[in-house]
Amino acid sequence: MSRPRSAARVLGAAAVAGTLALGACSSGGPTPAGSSAGSTAASSSAAGSSASSVATSTAGTTPAPTTTSATPTAVPTPTATATSRAGRPTGSVTVLRTLATGLDVPWGLALLPDRSAVLVTTRDDGRIRRVDLSTGRVTSVGHVPGVVSNVDQQGEAGLLGIAVSPRFASDRTLFVYFSTANDNRIATMTYDPTAPAGQQLGAPRVILLGIPHGVHHNGGRLAFGPDGYLYATTGEAGDRPLAQDRSSLGGKILRMTTAGRPAPGNPFGTLVWSYGHRNVEGITWDAAGRLWSSEFGDHLHDELNLIRKGGNYGWPQTEGKTSAPGIVSPVEQWSPDANSPSGIAIAAGSAWLGGLRGERLWRVPLDGTKPAGDPQSFLEGRYGRLRSVLALDDRTLLVTTSNRDGRTSPRAGDDRILVVRVS
Repeated sequence: MSRPRSAARVLGAAAVAGTLALGACSSGGPTPAGSSAGSTAASSSAAGSSASSVATSTAGTTPAPTTTSATPTAVPTPTATATSRAGRPTGSVTVLRTLATGLDVPWGLALLPDRSAVLVTTRDDGRIRRVDLSTGRVTSVGHVPGVVSNVDQQGEAGLLGIAVSPRFASDRTLFVYFSTANDNRIATMTYDPTAPAGQQLGAPRVILLGIPHGVHHNGGRLAFGPDGYLYATTGEAGDRPLAQDRSSLGGKILRMTTAGRPAPGNPFGTLVWSYGHRNVEGITWDAAGRLWSSEFGDHLHDELNLIRKGGNYGWPQTEGKTSAPGIVSPVEQWSPDANSPSGIAIAAGSAWLGGLRGERLWRVPLDGTKPAGDPQSFLEGRYGRLRSVLALDDRTLLVTTSNRDGRTSPRAGDDRILVVRVS
């Protein structure tokens, strides 16, 4: 589907306000009440350097409603052990239980270092919540000031990714990716779990601003890689040339220090790690430290990409598999109707992608850098739009729904976090 043709264009750290025009995108346009389809984007990411448990990581003072799990039985204890074995050609998926319900577009997931709970960002109300992995109890951490959602335009902006500092035990720092009226930003906030519920966040300190902003294609995933640096995904905000413009922060995967500066070894001496992306909302690492991403296509193909340092992923010149010189071709591709992937995680030797418009969980078995078999889909239409995916261990995923994001009619109990056993 086509993207919005006019959007706020922001280059470097200077925001130049433009006119935002509403348009369709591969995450799925709004659907009539009572129908279920559509798809917006999001992914899983990393709260540290564990390859098998890479999560999206990183709020305010007003308490939010508390939501509890329908069945408070324990989630399998997460482990940091990564697998290096190849995925089998076929696998299975079992939904063990619903961990939490009644969330407002859960977008980012970050596993706390003690592995007792995950932090969840909710896109449109700008809040962070803590969800206990044993009981499913949901408590308000706080509100991120300055967040601007555009859900009333069927947009994709708001409070997006979250990551936990690699030195969380000593610095108690979270990293958040959020939208303002004119740009997308990354900020740090301290987290004090001993403070009253809803008042556990310190004031935000912006470390990077001026990321291009639009109604659609705002990227938003945050994750710390095995190298200890912070990675962030950005969209081109509907302004296609930005993806190929290496002086722009739009349509990129960025790699930075915790102060928001270019990380040592970046290919162009800037924040840019890879470019030519339309809208990446999911990143994860495998046991060998390889970086994978999920990416929204336009009319033709969504993509699973193996990310290379300095790689050009082709947009807008190419979409899907290609032999064009200088372009990195995707490892796998789908019709946007069948996928529109947001979150991604690695478990059981496979990449797992949450499909928004496709309303299903995709499995791609991997053998090193190549598929070990054809993609398989699970849960088709059963829970609606699926957004974030986080690996708790090599057999257990958390998967979030995204039925309150303005693209379909919510179901009773939406949105929810599912505990899923995979093989």
